[in-house]
Amino acid sequence: MLLRRCGTDALLVEVDSLTEVAAVRAALADLDGIEELVPAARTVLVKGALTQVRAALATVDLTKAPANHPREITIPVSYDGPDLDLVAETAQVSTEEVVRLHTEATYEVAFCGFAPGFGYLTGLPEPLQQPRLHSPRTKVPAGSVGIAGEFTAAYPRATPGGWRLIGRTDITLFDAKAETPALLQPGDQVRFVVA
Repeated sequence: MLLRRCGTDALLVEVDSLTEVAAVRAALADLDGIEELVPAARTVLVKGALTQVRAALATVDLTKAPANHPREITIPVSYDGPDLDLVAETAQVSTEEVVRLHTEATYEVAFCGFAPGFGYLTGLPEPLQQPRLHSPRTKVPAGSVGIAGEFTAAYPRATPGGWRLIGRTDITLFDAKAETPALLQPGDQVRFVVA
């Protein structure tokens, strides 16, 4: 674990894996005085309470991911994405098998980024772990459900993107007027179901 000072009241905690990010996030989640905790793929940015943060990090076990999941979220999906056939062909399975694999897995929001409300979900079955498209789309419609590498996600709004799109959802993933604008938060468990 490497700690880097960021300004006068923040630290960037650098680790080697998503499991270690989850362990750091869990160790710091309930500390008084933390103003912001921002996990990413291999880092956690912590603002505030630096003395307490350093003390908590001195005792954290990076090999153990937290066992608690604060919320379970179900996302209904119409599996009719433009890349569904490509994903099936690459995985050497039928499109029905792609849907079965995607819906039988339980995912965890590892971190959020790219766009407000965009949660990177881990737990994608190995046959569905595929590369991004060779040429990204200039506009991916809001609600598109895609896969890329070890992650799956649903696009909260229309943006460019290179993920392989297997379906779409009508669920609201980000609402700037809501008390908690992003539906998905790090640590949440997510299930996809056929709409």
